[in-house]
Amino acid sequence: MRKLIIAGIGTEIGKTVVSSIVVEALQADYWKPVQSGALEDSDTETVRRLISNSVTRFHPETYRLREPLSPHAAAAIDGVEISLPAFQLPKTSNHLVVELAGGLLVPLNDRDLNIDLVQQLNLPVLLVSKHYLGSINHTLLSVEALQRRGIPILGLVFNGPATPTSEDFIVNYTGLRSFGRIEWKTGVTNDFVSQYATKMRALLEEIYAG
Repeated sequence: MRKLIIAGIGTEIGKTVVSSIVVEALQADYWKPVQSGALEDSDTETVRRLISNSVTRFHPETYRLREPLSPHAAAAIDGVEISLPAFQLPKTSNHLVVELAGGLLVPLNDRDLNIDLVQQLNLPVLLVSKHYLGSINHTLLSVEALQRRGIPILGLVFNGPATPTSEDFIVNYTGLRSFGRIEWKTGVTNDFVSQYATKMRALLEEIYAG
């Protein structure tokens, strides 16, 4: 089964939209290990609304934290401590998409970062970038952090308006595969997700076949 992690170069860069597209493309299960804030309208519920297939199962978060803060800070407010051993991949015979909370170097507790969780889960990463001033730096730093730990990177997904100079530089410099660009602002719909899922499915089949 194909299992992967959707990671981002920061927060608010479209990981959940990309997760919805990949989930729909593979008709995969979905798991968000940590949800910080928005418990009534969580990322799990967003993905549930945006997909159209009836195969996907949604696995419960390991930690549900009330405040929309870095996981370590939100956990402290809730009086809990996030523990790496508490995270176990959901048991499923289906494909699985795992979505991180925040960027790779976001702290989970006083010792561990998101990237430590990625390393523990031992799955390849699809890295989401978004075009903004400074995004080249943030993308390259994220790629370097993953490569330094030997974590496989499936490729890059770009969000936002076309910025060929940035996108081309990142792809050429890193040598990573581009999974294309997703242009969206607000009001993402099921049809939008289905449209991109068709393209994503072809790209994923190509990379897994290779």
